[in-house]
Amino acid sequence: MDDRHASAVDDFIEVVPAALDAASCAAIVERMRASDALSPGQVGGGVFPDLKHSRDLSLAGRADWADVDQALNVAVYAGLLAYVRRYPQALIAPLMLQQPDGRGGLRRLSADDLAAMDDTALGALVRTCLRPGAVNLQWYRDGEGGYPYWHCELYPRDAQCETLHRHLLWTIYLNDGFDAGETEFMFQRRKVSPRTGDLLIAPTAFTHTHRGNRPQGGDKFIATSWILFQRAEQLYGG
Repeated sequence: MDDRHASAVDDFIEVVPAALDAASCAAIVERMRASDALSPGQVGGGVFPDLKHSRDLSLAGRADWADVDQALNVAVYAGLLAYVRRYPQALIAPLMLQQPDGRGGLRRLSADDLAAMDDTALGALVRTCLRPGAVNLQWYRDGEGGYPYWHCELYPRDAQCETLHRHLLWTIYLNDGFDAGETEFMFQRRKVSPRTGDLLIAPTAFTHTHRGNRPQGGDKFIATSWILFQRAEQLYGG
């Protein structure tokens, strides 16, 4: 199954067409090709080209790429609001959100409450609960690059448990014009073909185990990261 949209049964994989305009995507690709800052792509345990073969550039802390980082996060933010509108449980199921009831007490938010919010109110709620991860630019070369290892985005890697705060994954495809190179989800039996500017959003857990297939007939460029929960000390104080 190779498509842009969810099947009749929700699979929680959403694709937003043209989330980032083609000119911006082409400019990012050109800068990546010209950059000397890319390094071998890593998985959780380090550099293993048999699992992931790419050239990557993390935008975290890079002032020279701050404009790209902002443009990508702005595009993702709009897609995230649409995702939460479709799946409000992404916020209310794990967090049991409450708001003032107008009588000095609190009441729990429901899916209908989120549906009734305008973008300003929903955006404020999303920013209270969630935060962007570090953006990683990735270059997969024709016929050799790829991420063939079936993986998810949650793992107990670091003492601060940042990798366990990942809630949603996202990818913006920066180019197309090649064969294969799909993002393939194991259990959903779904392949998403790269199309310039499209934004993919999906859950991070093992239920959405996935891989990046090798491009054929051209190089593949993507931007990717996660939407994380705010840390407990931010959400609950202390």
